[in-house]
Amino acid sequence: MTALSVDQLLFEEKALFIPDNQELKRVLLAGLQKNFQDVSVDFVQCPDLSAAPYNLASSGLDGSPTIVEYGGAPYLLPLVQLEKLYDVNTVCWKVCQMRQMKQFLAIGAGAGPYPYCNTNAEGIFNLKRLPNGNLVSKSHLALVNAEKQCERRDIPATETRSAVLGNIYLSEGKPGQVLRIHCRKRTGQNNFITQIRETITNHFVDKDIGLGGVFLLKEGSAYQHVMQDFSKTPINTEQELNTWLKFYDMEAPLVAVGTLVTNEMDLDLRLQHFHSFSGSTWGGHYHYDTTPDTVEYEGFFGIGERIVRIDKPKETHKFGRD
Repeated sequence: MTALSVDQLLFEEKALFIPDNQELKRVLLAGLQKNFQDVSVDFVQCPDLSAAPYNLASSGLDGSPTIVEYGGAPYLLPLVQLEKLYDVNTVCWKVCQMRQMKQFLAIGAGAGPYPYCNTNAEGIFNLKRLPNGNLVSKSHLALVNAEKQCERRDIPATETRSAVLGNIYLSEGKPGQVLRIHCRKRTGQNNFITQIRETITNHFVDKDIGLGGVFLLKEGSAYQHVMQDFSKTPINTEQELNTWLKFYDMEAPLVAVGTLVTNEMDLDLRLQHFHSFSGSTWGGHYHYDTTPDTVEYEGFFGIGERIVRIDKPKETHKFGRD
């Protein structure tokens, strides 16, 4: 099935607020200490994220950092709209042209390429486009197989489609300064990403801030879901949704990619969305860790300059976004 042409899609763009580094550092340190026993927050020169354990398709997160969201949960629920099939490469390349970028690293969470794997799947996108147009893919998909087990597969560079929705951190993948957050031993109720997002939101009131990047669950395990094949019956409630989804306790190490924003900005945005993968069979949508006494996180994030919203649903709802 052919993906939608970018010429058919509405692209909406808005500026994001970029907080002062030192203020953001102080705010995050204080906020994260309410939820974790050991916390460090720093702005550092980005390490080579193409190396293990992160294994990104490019080494850095710098260069016109942009938060991108296409589609949305209303195209999946209550019943899937199969025609909402996007091409991550062409969508991101159009954003690059808007932002005068000559290459990109696109990392994030979305629905996988169902025509490729013949079933619904989670997409863990990790794609680099070079200035000559060549692609390097270190993307993954995760599906529920016939035995109801989670199965992770690599996605080749020849397959760049994504169904119904996605949240992408887009940059030129260059070296540069990044926000590093390290947390160990969870003492509060929030997951790692929620605590970061709520801390920023509560301090920078009425400011539109977006972050994206990668984090590593170094120790412990995480509760994550994988979508089963598209439901044949309408899903109208969170309870029906959670019955359809398949949940697993996935062991570290897990590498998660995605985005977070502080406000919807009248763009019907998903406030946070991260998918993770491992070198074994695991892949899925991150909810929270299940081992608070031993959990350890390390994350590297870029701060978005702009947000680009693509193909925002005209009819919307608010469930299915956790």
